[in-house]
Amino acid sequence: MIARHARCEFDDLTAGVKPRLREALGDKRMMAILFLGFASGLPFNLTAATMQAWLTSLHIDIKTIGMFALVGLPYSFKFLWAPLLDRFLPPLLGRRRGWILIYQLSLVIAIAVMGSASPTQDLTSFAAMAVIVAFLSASQDIVIDAYRVDSIPPTERALAAGVTTVGYRSAAMFASALLLPIAHRLGWRLAYFLIAFLMLLTVTATIRAPEPQQPGRPPRTLRDAVVEPLKDLLNRKGIGGFLVLALLYKAGDAFALSLYSAFMLGVGFSLDQLSLGKADMFFSTLVGTALGGWVYMRWGMFRSLLVFGIGQACTNLMYMWLALAGKKLWLMVLATSIDTGIGGMGQAAFVAFLVSQCSASFSATQYALLSAFATLPSKILSSFAGYVVASVGWAHFFVITFLTAVPGLAVLLFLRRPLSELEAREVASARS
Repeated sequence: MIARHARCEFDDLTAGVKPRLREALGDKRMMAILFLGFASGLPFNLTAATMQAWLTSLHIDIKTIGMFALVGLPYSFKFLWAPLLDRFLPPLLGRRRGWILIYQLSLVIAIAVMGSASPTQDLTSFAAMAVIVAFLSASQDIVIDAYRVDSIPPTERALAAGVTTVGYRSAAMFASALLLPIAHRLGWRLAYFLIAFLMLLTVTATIRAPEPQQPGRPPRTLRDAVVEPLKDLLNRKGIGGFLVLALLYKAGDAFALSLYSAFMLGVGFSLDQLSLGKADMFFSTLVGTALGGWVYMRWGMFRSLLVFGIGQACTNLMYMWLALAGKKLWLMVLATSIDTGIGGMGQAAFVAFLVSQCSASFSATQYALLSAFATLPSKILSSFAGYVVASVGWAHFFVITFLTAVPGLAVLLFLRRPLSELEAREVASARS
């Protein structure tokens, strides 16, 4: 009765607040989020898979190529300098868009310089430029995430997460698909110059993006920029349970996908068939995040997290089915489509939950911290996944990934009332 009464109160609060999908997608802020997501995704593979392809084509030693994975460390540690972006105001375009513009223009130059470098003649300088590109890209991500937190109302956050994913992944795939053939025919310098030019075009989206209605006030000192976001976060009602949920909610899903390529090849699929699975994963995730954002607008936070969380856990068992059935292409496509589609829905709702814990004054720092915190289980579990498979086999491994998702669902059920109260407070704030 208490839960039903709380739900009725929440429905009363949200009446007239939830926008229609057409209205939300037509919002200039949502269009800005889409194009900024594209800008965020453009440079990502330039210091990851694409760079690996470049080094491999030059017959660089595989051990050296492996060490270049460290170039991506700025993405994992971006929360360390996020307080600087909360504290200091750029001279143009406001608190968030000003920093986005600075990093976009810096990326244009850095990508062009990296494309002009020669890994065979000066590998150290090339590595330094790759680190600079990764640092600038991670910094741009910090401020774009903060802009999304500051700009989008609570009921549209999951939809904004889906729109961001569409922009980000489309750019990352587009850049790779465009860059590799051009590099093969015309050289890597021209290919990187082209990406730098596309990066320059994204400046238009930043300039045209509307300023957040409530951008928040910057911390007064650098110390405040570091300390106050933590104090604000830790003083929130129910934060202990919310942090545990952030840590556990995606753990089972991430654990299952940590050895996706190795599993598919181990079952007997060819590299071409694995590529099909990767493409399927890409499009299913896009559809899932977009659909999850729409469903979240109708269902709200708790119901979306619960249904998508159960779906994420159960779809892991489809890979167990594939492990037992053996090489069946239709089953591989089915399992990948459903698992990553529902995983994308869960990701949209999960990002909306993380954003709900951020204050406009400290959104850059708080979202960077929370998103890094939420990825800890996937990094830790992924390091042990190979040992688990070696001990119990693939079928039992996916049963274990299913069980890994159960604690997160248990915490979610325990937090039903706090989550409902949190969303009701946000909606009430949005109406006032």
